[in-house]
Amino acid sequence: MNRRHFLLAGVAASGSFSGFSRADSSIVHINDAINKSGRQRMLSQRLAKSYLQIGQEVDLARSSKIFNVSLALFERQLGELEAFAPTAECRATLTELRKTWGRYKGALISNAPNRLDAKAVMAISEEVLALAHTVTVQLEKSSGTAAAHLVNISGRQRMLSQRMAKFYQAINWGVASPDALMNLAKAREEFLRAMKELSDSPKNTSAIKQEITLAQQQWLFFDQALKSSADSNESKFRFATNVATTSERILETMDRITGMYEQLS
Repeated sequence: MNRRHFLLAGVAASGSFSGFSRADSSIVHINDAINKSGRQRMLSQRLAKSYLQIGQEVDLARSSKIFNVSLALFERQLGELEAFAPTAECRATLTELRKTWGRYKGALISNAPNRLDAKAVMAISEEVLALAHTVTVQLEKSSGTAAAHLVNISGRQRMLSQRMAKFYQAINWGVASPDALMNLAKAREEFLRAMKELSDSPKNTSAIKQEITLAQQQWLFFDQALKSSADSNESKFRFATNVATTSERILETMDRITGMYEQLS
């Protein structure tokens, strides 16, 4: 089965993330909106990551499923956010995001993953990320609560996990920009700084503390995978697969934590 079949099969599917909190329901309150807008940031990076993995045939079946489900979820959540948008400022940013998303989607699905198109995918993923982040910050501002801030920060950890993996896979495939290593290191520093902020929060319940401990344990494996240096094609492929799998584990845990913060008053 070729890469194009894997990539395009099920693109229009309406499936939701297995285990992802509130990923398949309409927006019911502001913290829910912040969670979903923050998840859009993550999806911008996860789509690029899975695109790069498909191109290299890294964990191909799972990477293709991740790609297809992420594509459908971004589309659905964008519509939900447009329907909920509480301010004119937020609606204007979502209009720009809708336009940029159209270009990004085109770059992602027009052809089977290849090195030439991968560079365009990397570039547009940055534009989508910036707009999705702006929407999230605007929503947090309209709420103005401590819980909303925690939803934003914990939700951003999801994005950073995928962003680090994206840069790793781009470097691995030889399609990264010259500043990729610097951006990966910056994302790592931001992740660690935010994890400390979350760990120190007086809002943490016992359940949240347990999940944060799990995320910190998973980080050790993910960080080790990111630092792996291949000396052969076999080890290069193995290390790329390790990054693919460990980035998903920490993503799922951070999504659960974000959902827990969403429920705080």
